[in-house]
Amino acid sequence: MALTLHYYPSNASMTPHLLLRELGVPFTLQLVDRAQNAHKSPAYLKLNPNGLIPVLQDGELVLYETAAIVLHLVDTHPEAGLAPPVRTPERAEFYKWLVWLSGSLQAMMPHYFYSERMVAPGNAAGAAEVKAQAEARIAAMVDQIDQRLAVQPWMSGAQFGALDPYAFMLCRWTRGMQRPARTLPHVGPWLARMLERPAVRATLAAEGLQPPFV
Repeated sequence: MALTLHYYPSNASMTPHLLLRELGVPFTLQLVDRAQNAHKSPAYLKLNPNGLIPVLQDGELVLYETAAIVLHLVDTHPEAGLAPPVRTPERAEFYKWLVWLSGSLQAMMPHYFYSERMVAPGNAAGAAEVKAQAEARIAAMVDQIDQRLAVQPWMSGAQFGALDPYAFMLCRWTRGMQRPARTLPHVGPWLARMLERPAVRATLAAEGLQPPFV
């Protein structure tokens, strides 16, 4: 069945985009032009009524929510070994980190990038406070990634896995913050290893992204 990823450069679609290229499966990229508000168009809202990116179409199946797409891809391509076997403690750990990346770290990012949406219109001081608090919380969570990478080379353990593209995307989003993830002692070398992967380089090129990548 044909796979189509509805994406926008450097958005949450980067995680499934990276994963699809790591899997080496055929897929089509369909740009959702946020600059033209295409993610709020009637056609796109039929795919995702939340008006958010990404959406993955797998034949008749339509999926949104980045973590759900990750789970679908690893479950439909178990031979790739990008997630531990089901019904194992390692798989439970995988679930924990995937949900944490999605529901904790990623969920905090809009408070930083769109802080003005979290307060009444015109409340610049309030927005600045929200942004500062969000940045501090993000930094504390990135510290947890650094601690994990202090004892193993990849987020999933001894080998690259599906958690790595997700964490890469979120660490990339910190590149403009006061303490970017790349400055941490274990995250920095891991990001360098990620940037050496052909699938990562191909994804960055396909999305037309320019340095600094992280």
